Amino acid sequence: MDISDASVLVTGGAGGFGEATVRQLVARGAHAVVADLNQDRGKKLAEALGDRARFVSTDVTDADSVDVAIAAATEMAPLRAAVVVHGGPVAGARMVNRKHEAYSVETFRRTVEVFLVGTFCVASRAAAQMSRNDPLESGQRGVVVTTASIAGFEGQVGQTDYSAAKGGVIAMTLTAARDLAPVGVRVMCIAPGTFYTPAYGMAEAEAEARFGQGVPNPKRMGRAAEYASLASQIVENDYLNGEVIRIDGANRFNI
Repeated sequence: MDISDASVLVTGGAGGFGEATVRQLVARGAHAVVADLNQDRGKKLAEALGDRARFVSTDVTDADSVDVAIAAATEMAPLRAAVVVHGGPVAGARMVNRKHEAYSVETFRRTVEVFLVGTFCVASRAAAQMSRNDPLESGQRGVVVTTASIAGFEGQVGQTDYSAAKGGVIAMTLTAARDLAPVGVRVMCIAPGTFYTPAYGMAEAEAEARFGQGVPNPKRMGRAAEYASLASQIVENDYLNGEVIRIDGANRFNI
């Protein structure tokens, strides 16, 4: 799908994966909405990209907020792609701790709300807007790229809530693609492994030393640009649909 002179919506667009994706899609000729809650980073990125990008403060769990971001995208050009790559809670703890206390149901619910419900909110509402587009020569009207994690396949200790949420995103992929096939909207999911982003809260060299050596090959953490490259290829390749792609250097989380 040709996205030149089309618009794209990137939730979490001011984060590590999101910023790299926005930059790559704009470089391919798209207009981009940087949808994020981080106003400082979001505005800075949009300003750096000039009139090809716009920042919109967006809460992915609020349908009205998502609709505002979608409206901003459609004002720039027809919305053809949505990349759902926002972050969220990373508390993490065993279901029962050493004090025999159960994990907080409220924390579990919030994690699922942001990562799974938020993904559905963005994907469904963006797809509804795309369904109104005139079809391209290929018959396609748009594409939604969601983001899971390899934790959705084999989560580590303390990731029950995160694994459940990302597993839900994985499970939703094929059904969503089937739901949206009649309106010419594709759905794909990326499941990243161990990638370095600012969310680690430590220098890249320190993160590499702690986490990079556990990856079989290449023996390093992934880079945001590699996620963005895959997302861009998915957007452009019309025959990718209904599938989850792991990008993890053959890594498998162990206990």
